[in-house]
Order: sequence, then structure tokens, then C-alpha cells
Amino acid sequence: MKKLGRACLSLLLLSGLLTTFLAAQSAKAARPAEKLPLQDGWSLQSSGKVDEGGELLSTTKFQPKGWYEVSVPTTVFAALVKHKVYPDPDYGMNLRQAKGVTYPIGSNFSNIPMQQDSPYLIPWWYRKEFVVPEGFQGKTLWLNFGGINYRANIWLNGKQIADSNDVAGAWRTYEFNVTGIAKPGAANVLAVQVFSPTENDLAITFVDWNPAPPDKNMGLWRYVEVSTSGPVALRYPTVVSKVDSPANEQAHLTVTALLKNGTDQPVKGVLKGNIEKISFEQEVELAPKESKDVAFTSEQFAQLNLSHPELWWPAQMGAPTLHPLHLEFVTGGKISDQSNSRFGIRQVESQVLSENQRTFSINGKNILIRGGGWSPDMLLRENSQRLKEELRYVQDMGLNTIRLEGKLETKEFFDLADERGILIMAGWCCCDHWEHWPKWSPADFKIAEQSLRDQIYRLRGHTSVFAWLNGSDNPPPPDVEQTYLKVEKELLWPNPTVSSATAKVAPYSGPSGVKMTGPYEYVAPSYWTVDKVHSNGQCNQGGCGGAYGFNTETSMGPAVPPLESIQAMLPKEHWWPIDDWWDFHAGGGAFKDLHVFTEALNARFGTANSLEDYTAKAQMQSYEGVRAMFEAYGRNKYTSNGVIQWMLNNAWPSNIWHLYDFYLRPGGGYFGAKTAMQPLHPLYGYDDHSIWLVSSQYTDAKGLKLKVRVLNLDASEKYSQTFPLDAAADSTAKVAELPAIAGLSTTYFLDLRLEDAAGKPVGSNFYWLSTKAETLDWEKSNWYTTPTASYADYTGLAQLPKVKLKVSERTERKGEDTVTHVTVENPSRNLAFFVRLKVNKGKGGEEILPVLWQDNYISLLPGEKRDLTATYATGALGTAKPEVAVSGINLE
Repeated sequence: MKKLGRACLSLLLLSGLLTTFLAAQSAKAARPAEKLPLQDGWSLQSSGKVDEGGELLSTTKFQPKGWYEVSVPTTVFAALVKHKVYPDPDYGMNLRQAKGVTYPIGSNFSNIPMQQDSPYLIPWWYRKEFVVPEGFQGKTLWLNFGGINYRANIWLNGKQIADSNDVAGAWRTYEFNVTGIAKPGAANVLAVQVFSPTENDLAITFVDWNPAPPDKNMGLWRYVEVSTSGPVALRYPTVVSKVDSPANEQAHLTVTALLKNGTDQPVKGVLKGNIEKISFEQEVELAPKESKDVAFTSEQFAQLNLSHPELWWPAQMGAPTLHPLHLEFVTGGKISDQSNSRFGIRQVESQVLSENQRTFSINGKNILIRGGGWSPDMLLRENSQRLKEELRYVQDMGLNTIRLEGKLETKEFFDLADERGILIMAGWCCCDHWEHWPKWSPADFKIAEQSLRDQIYRLRGHTSVFAWLNGSDNPPPPDVEQTYLKVEKELLWPNPTVSSATAKVAPYSGPSGVKMTGPYEYVAPSYWTVDKVHSNGQCNQGGCGGAYGFNTETSMGPAVPPLESIQAMLPKEHWWPIDDWWDFHAGGGAFKDLHVFTEALNARFGTANSLEDYTAKAQMQSYEGVRAMFEAYGRNKYTSNGVIQWMLNNAWPSNIWHLYDFYLRPGGGYFGAKTAMQPLHPLYGYDDHSIWLVSSQYTDAKGLKLKVRVLNLDASEKYSQTFPLDAAADSTAKVAELPAIAGLSTTYFLDLRLEDAAGKPVGSNFYWLSTKAETLDWEKSNWYTTPTASYADYTGLAQLPKVKLKVSERTERKGEDTVTHVTVENPSRNLAFFVRLKVNKGKGGEEILPVLWQDNYISLLPGEKRDLTATYATGALGTAKPEVAVSGINLE
């Protein structure tokens, strides 16, 4: 027994050494594919100042003199702004002074030809010298472009590798096999001649959101890099999952990836994969230069049928769990290429019910989509830190979705959305050549198809992306839609597709299930609940914008930012009164000024007499308007199925359509939205004076108490009632209707406070209301607004007695964040109304931004005390001491 034991021990030791050796060899062979980012050290110049051609420019014989040194990605105009050739285009009217900005203010430049003297009508050269590492020798070398707007000729080391017939399309991605052209261990030169888009190209447009830069964003606007592989490259790893709902006890996975043979010889190999402890593999044969999608289905590979899987959920519903996926292609005993990615196990389902109402569910559970429309920077400048901060704002407000109308963001954007559990609704844009189908040339059809293919490859592996819109303001004609659907089917697109963002019936696929009925201009808060299915005619196809169906873009109109943002965007001589400089920072088309919003503000709150007065009243009007919209859609779920606020953010400093402004300063609309999307939310129905409780959480809440109080302008209590109640998961329930109350002041207040079974506050709301009815003139409705026939009267707010608050603060460091704790107390017998809090960089210093306030623009009842927090990056404070500043409508 002892000898056998020693023999076994020897064998075990030998086996262990062999295992260690093989593991080391495998790890050595399994080094990830190497990448060489081509980011810094580029040179940029107009072709009007360059006589040489690409053959010479792409060699070391040429030495650029007088060229602009730039980093990629960058558009041409963005680079010139960075070099201070032009002043900051975001400020004042500077953009109108730039060469090439001759199009009429408020027009859609994407549909207008550039003038003959525009410096961007001719191509511009991007040139980059770089050394390919010697270690790349003997490997297949790939040159990748993440985005070129619009056409390009490309040379590498004196050889043209692509021309402008093949490189065309702002939403294309490009990968060129440059093996034998690129020189490992030596200097290489890349020269790219970029042509701007014309009015008849499938390019990038900001529609009526904001002005366009004079170059129409021409340039290398996404990353450029060199990567390596063996003979076969592995691209776009994706896991498509199906979940057996409602129990969610089983999931069935399909794993797919694109393999590209970079050689002129056939290649045989094995594609292998691992998902945690699950392994799978299959043999693959590729013809010379062949690209092939390879899939592992759960029907063929039983191990891809999972029991009790850990699912991915939007953050509102649960944890956005991601799992690791490793794929590698092995040929000749060596790993040719490999990938490591993450994916979530989830299934999105959608149905079109009666009345053209589309529902969405995640893993068998309904979800009310509440989101905002995204805009990139006007010059397409990327900023990783800003991106993280904006997504943090999205979740702080309680939004669950971002809509991308044609602005298909970076990989980092989608990775963050995957990790944070933010849903993404993506699709094509409206209002330029993308929807001018009768004008499309054969080349346009080809570019559109390939653009979709490139983007579906990019997006299909991102769990956060839950829907794709093949059109925006119009459904595609049958031939285009069928082409799109064919591509989506071929590439195993795992999510619902929608023909357009409108209620227009697609000739091929039929009803969309959504509506784009506006409004986009100011409407009274009651609009959203007063407008019901079939009640007020057709503002647009699909009805009006009231809280029914799925409204893909809508808002209460302009979003005038707080005082400090107006002062940042405009020179002092244009701060007040409102003039054409303000209008320039409004929108385009029908939205070139603020007169509808301002007329309502003056009628409801009293005529504004200064910049300070106007911006303060604007925050009140935005707060109640945004809150009313989100509340109505929440109250009416699932008669209402989704609402996308138009918009979430802005491409530049703007007075319209945002929930936080360009400077990342959250104003009234931000906190109106945040209030409306509390997990347990008490609300008031403007249509019938009712009180409701909406639960947006997916667990039951029992033993709640809702206290309802009505107060006069002098803070005297006119009504008080407490209602015990329960709230089922993802529910909406009418609690009560306010009775007729005698002796109300013209302006009065409604205070709602919700407590849990332990007496802890879990929801609140505060309304200013009027005994003067606010009515709408439905007969004069159009596609973007419904006029107000009679306004509410809030002028009494100006008569509120002055109040002095007690304020204390303390600040602590928490990791990379700093948290300032603020206690505000109202010791008076009067209401402290619409109190705004800021944390400044020292006394009198600038406001610290971005900042996450627990709550803001609050009202304090007599004797009330509230504890609030403000969280911000420690680095934003610098060496200053945080200083809390408090202001309000009636503060001393």
C-alpha cells in the first residue's frame, strides 16, 4: 500500500507539473489581441493648402509644415476651435461669426448646400506618423476606423487602401487588412482625405435641436486603431438569451460571433467558448478572405440551457448582472484571436395592443418606459468623465431609458448602460436624407444597408439596448424596411424592432404601436391628464400627447436654465431683456424663440421684471410642467406604456428641451422629474382633483400612511386627512378625490406626505394650485402645442411673507466623492416657498457642478426642518471650502 501510495503521489506530482506547464503555455498563447490606438500626434490641414497627393503625404518624405496638431477623434471644426482659430462656438453668437455659417438661423443645415466659399466644401487631410511595434511582425494587421464623416480616400505608406466610393457613410465602421502594407518595427504614415457630407448624404443632423457647425461635423469623428490577430480575426461576440417567464427558471442562450479570414488561403480551426464554468466549441472552415457568422444554439449545445440563471434587470427592477464570455479561435494549435466581453441574461418582449399601444416587458415583467432623448456634443467631442456624470444624473432622476435618435454613441456609453442597468432605445434619425427615400440613389441604398449592418453588429451584444427604430418621423417604404428587417434577422438582432417613432402605419410591417404626437412647445400641466384617448382629436397621427400609449418624444416645451447658466452662455449686455441672442439659443423650425413659454409665465406668475425674476419663475414653470407629464404617464400605466421627454440634454447651451442644462446644472425640470419618479409616489390629478399613489418598485409595500393637507397662501390649514393604504408592486391606485373646500385663497397649496409602516418618510409632493381654472383650447391644437385658453393665477406667490431660514452644514469625504449635509429649518409661521440650495467653491465662488442633490427647489411648512445631502466629486472642490448658498421666492 505504501509503494502504491508513493507511485500515486509521483503520478499526481507529475500530473500537477504537466498541468502547470500546459496552463502556462496556454496562457502564453492566449495573450489578448494587441491594439495600437492612433489617438495623438495627428496633423490636420485643408486640401486648399496642400499641393501633394496621398501617395506622397503618406510617406516619411513629406514633412507637414503649418499643419494643425490634433488628436483623433475630432471633427475639423472642433480641431480649429481647440486651436482658437475660432472663439468658443457655444458662447453668445460666436458660431455665426465662423466661416461657413451662412445658413439661415433656425434652419436645418443638413438639408442645405454649403456655400461655394465655405472652407469645408473642399476635403481636409488627416495625417499620422506612427511606429508599428516590432512584435506585430508575422501577424495579420487590421486598420480600424470607428467613424468617418462622410467620404474618404485612405493611403498607408504610399499605397491607397480605400477610396471615397467605398468609404462613404457617417454611420459606417471600417476595418482594412493592411498586412504587408503596414511595416512592423518601422515608421508608418497614414493619410486620410476626408470630404464633408452634402445635403444628399446619409450623414449626421441635429434637426431643430440646435445649430449645426459649419463643417457639418466632417472628419475622423470616432477612434482609429491598428489591431492584430492570427490568420483569423474574431469580431462582435454576442449572447442572445431567451428566458422562460414568468418563473424565470430557465434561460436558453445562443452565442454568436463574426470570424474573418485575413489570408488568401482556406483555414480550418475550432471556435471555443466559455461562460463561467460552461464550455462549448465547434469546428469551422473559412474560405480565403471569407467572413462568416458562427453561432452556438441551445438546441445544438445542451450546456447553453441554464437552470435558475442570474438575470440582468434594469436598475429599477433589480440588479443588472453581467456574465463573462470568453471566445477564442484556434487553428494549427495556436490561438488566432480571442475576445473577452460581458453580457446579461434577459429577454425583451413587446406587443401591440388595441388602440395602437405598444407594451414592453423584461423577463416577463411589464415596465413603463420613462426616458429622455439624448444629444451628443454639437462638435461631437467625446468626454468620458462627462458621460459618466450624465448617466449618473439619468439614474438620480429615476429615468430608466435613454432614446438615441440617430446619435449612436460610443462603446463606452453602451458599456456603462449595460453595467448600470439603463435601457437604450436606438434607431435612425429624421429630417434629412435618411428619410428622403424617393431621392435615394443606388449608392444610398447600399450605404444605408451597410450602415445598419455595422451598427447592429456593434449594438446587438449590449444588454441595455432593448429596441431599434428603423425610422423616426416616418416609417421606411417597403423596399427599405424589408432590407432593414433582413439585416436584423441575419445578424440575430435579439430585440423588438419598430418601424418608426410615429403612429404612421408602415406599408410593409403595419402599426408601430407608438406615437409621436408632441407637444414640444409649452402646455399647461393639466394637458397630460385632460387629454384622453379619442377625446381631443388629432394633434398628429395617433392623437395628442396625453398620457396614453407610448409617446416617443414629447415635452412641456422650453427649459430656461437657472440664472447662472444664462450668464454663462450670453454676454452681460444681452442678459435682460430677452432678445435675439436668447432666441439663437432656442431651437429651430417652429421653436426659434420663447414667446409661448414667456407669455404663459407672465400670465401665471406675474410679468417678469428682471433676469433673476424670470429665471426663478421659469424654474417653477418647468418643475410643475415636467412633473405633470411624468406623473400622468405613471398614473395611467398601463394604458400609458412609455414616455420619452424631449430632450434629456443639449448639444450646446440651450433654452429649450432638457432636464439638466449644458453646464450640468440641474434646474426646476430636473427636480420635477425626480419628484415624479419616486419609487413610491403620491400625486395630484389635475383633471379630477384626485389623489393617487403610484408604485414604480417591484416589491409590495404594506402599512403605508398618506397625509393630505391643503393650505392657504398664509399657510393656514384648510383640509387634512390621513389615508392608510398598501401599494402592490408596479401599481397605480386612486386614493381619494379632494372635496370642495370653502375659503381658499386664489393661490393655494397641496402637501402630500407618505410614510411606511415604521413612520419613515418614503414619498412626498408639494403643489401650488389656483382657484382660477386653467383650460386648454383644443380646437387650436397643432402638431407641437395646444394653446392655453385661460391661465391659472399664481400671482399671489409674490405676496408671500418673507421668511428667514436656519441653515447648518457639514461636509465629509466618501471615497472619490464629497458629501455636504445641509439642514434647513423654517422657524416662522409662514411657508418658505421653492427654496433652492447650492454648494459653492467658497463664499461667493462658483457652484460646484455636477452635483447630486437628494432634493432641491423645496418648500418648507411652518416649523419644518429637512436634512438634505449634496454629493459631488472631491476634485471639483479643489482647495476651496464648500459653502452652502440658499435662495427662494420669499426668503429674506
